[in-house]
Amino acid sequence: MSSTVEQLNPTRVKLTVVIPFADLTPALTKAYRQIASQVTIPGFRKGHVPPAIIDQRVGRMAVLSEAINEVLPDHYGRAVAEHELAVIGQPQVDLTRLEDGEEVEFTAEVDVRPEFDLPDFSDVTVTVPTTEVSDEAVQERVDLLRERFAETHEVDRPAQEGDSVTMSLVGRQNGEDLADATADDVPYVIGSGGMIDGLDEAVTGLSAGESATFETELVGGEHEGEKAEVTVTVSKVDERVLPEVDDDFAQLASSFDTAEEMMADLREGMERGARLNQLTKARDEVLDAGLEKADFPLPEDLVASEIQARKDQVNEQLGRIGMTVERYLDEVGDGEDSSTPEEFWENIEKAALKAIRSQMLLSAMADGYSVQISNEDLTSLILQKAQRSGSTPEQEINHMREHNHLPEWTAEIRHSKALDQAVRQATVVDEAGDPVDLSEFLAPVPAPAEAAPAGDGFVSIPLDTDAPAED
Repeated sequence: MSSTVEQLNPTRVKLTVVIPFADLTPALTKAYRQIASQVTIPGFRKGHVPPAIIDQRVGRMAVLSEAINEVLPDHYGRAVAEHELAVIGQPQVDLTRLEDGEEVEFTAEVDVRPEFDLPDFSDVTVTVPTTEVSDEAVQERVDLLRERFAETHEVDRPAQEGDSVTMSLVGRQNGEDLADATADDVPYVIGSGGMIDGLDEAVTGLSAGESATFETELVGGEHEGEKAEVTVTVSKVDERVLPEVDDDFAQLASSFDTAEEMMADLREGMERGARLNQLTKARDEVLDAGLEKADFPLPEDLVASEIQARKDQVNEQLGRIGMTVERYLDEVGDGEDSSTPEEFWENIEKAALKAIRSQMLLSAMADGYSVQISNEDLTSLILQKAQRSGSTPEQEINHMREHNHLPEWTAEIRHSKALDQAVRQATVVDEAGDPVDLSEFLAPVPAPAEAAPAGDGFVSIPLDTDAPAED
């Protein structure tokens, strides 16, 4: 096989690949065998039709076409590797010459990652939050834990904030009850929010058997968004009693024997969480700095496809809840202070562009830093995904196999390790200006002997499973 590459533009190349006809021989034999098993020709048993008869009845070109389709992906991949191309997406392939018995030529146009100089992160300084955990913050965490183990006791007094009440609600417009604004035996913790405006004020001070009426805006049903008069009637008031923070509570709510040990563990966990928050902030800031330093073009088709995919996803999500973009912006907003649909879609496009540029930069960094991955890296990622999704590692492995996520997941690992190396190069300080050492959380820098060659960085990763891949 021989191949040449032509640079069409900074983000697209054209491969020309010539395959000697001898390379087609195994695929031709297989094609004849497959066609023989599929056709029925009088005088010949199925699967035993000679090639010459297949050429007469089916056509030599049909056999050649099947054989070429069989070998083309492998030869395309070999050409990509030979010219060390960082391809993006699927190629546009054309068969340009077929000389039976001589050779086959095809071309493949494909987007590639443009070549550019990696940014120097040694002059980058990023600021992250301090890790100081206040006593008040620890107490808030303890109070949340106490809430989980709170007991309720029915009381004969007016309801107050923090009480749990059982109530019924009746909504009316023009003196007529609204069926979709009526509910019985609804539990509610006063002050927790999440229901209709004015409810907390109306129910506070009511004892069991008492009612109050207030005006509010309905939040669901046929009359959503309309004003209505709502009558709330309390049938039961329960006082919520939080447990004392003592050794008995520590043994109930944790794996520790004493409250002191439990409190120390809570503080340690919060401090570690603050450290991880520093890591996240540092990685984000370093990546942003790299994007500002690096200058490279993007493949137009890739950009258009990513933007359209994100727009389709947003429209699908809004459609599932019966919303338009205009209504979404009026009621919720998108967190970007957008006031018009045009600004909203502009933010979507900006996010898509940043995502593409980030992936390209990280991919180039992974190659430039000779990042490699190991079985342990993939195992760790699978365990993390299982923990986040509430599944098992075996389920994540099956999902990876079924949807062919291995290239995507290995790229995710390589990008993460490349970004860790960039963070090592940068200077990280906290808000007080003190240096921050995040090395305990960062992937180690590989020794020169362990460095992988530039390319995809894949290693052979055996997966222990009895089930075959369902790709």
